[in-house]
Amino acid sequence: MIHPEGDEPGEAAPGSTPPSEQSGPAGHDQADQPGGGPAGGPADEERRYPSTIGGACYLVVLGVGVAAIVVAAIGDWRFGVRLLAGALGGAAACRLVLPQRDAGMLAVRHRLVDVVLLVAVAVALWVLAGDIPDQPGPVVVPG
Repeated sequence: MIHPEGDEPGEAAPGSTPPSEQSGPAGHDQADQPGGGPAGGPADEERRYPSTIGGACYLVVLGVGVAAIVVAAIGDWRFGVRLLAGALGGAAACRLVLPQRDAGMLAVRHRLVDVVLLVAVAVALWVLAGDIPDQPGPVVVPG
């Protein structure tokens, strides 16, 4: 089998840089990687999880959202839906006040678009939870 880099697998072609001296994947040096040198910061610095305030807000909204769905499924559905609406309203408030670099996973689109969509869904859920009439209980047929 003919290998374009050289005669044997792992051998470099004449005049090329040996694989051991080549930079990392896709031609990036280690200094380009986070925590890999001067460009990425000190190599010994530990990464914080979540690494932004917005990431922490996102995790809180996610937790409250899951709790709200559980409450809506097994308890008072109106309270669960309103709890979800409140979580989305909180996400909108966080997205509104946090700068782009700190917004984390709350930043999906432009700030105004994110806030308007979150507020619109929160208001819609809140209003629908209050406007949907109670349904009659199950009909029991005497028998």
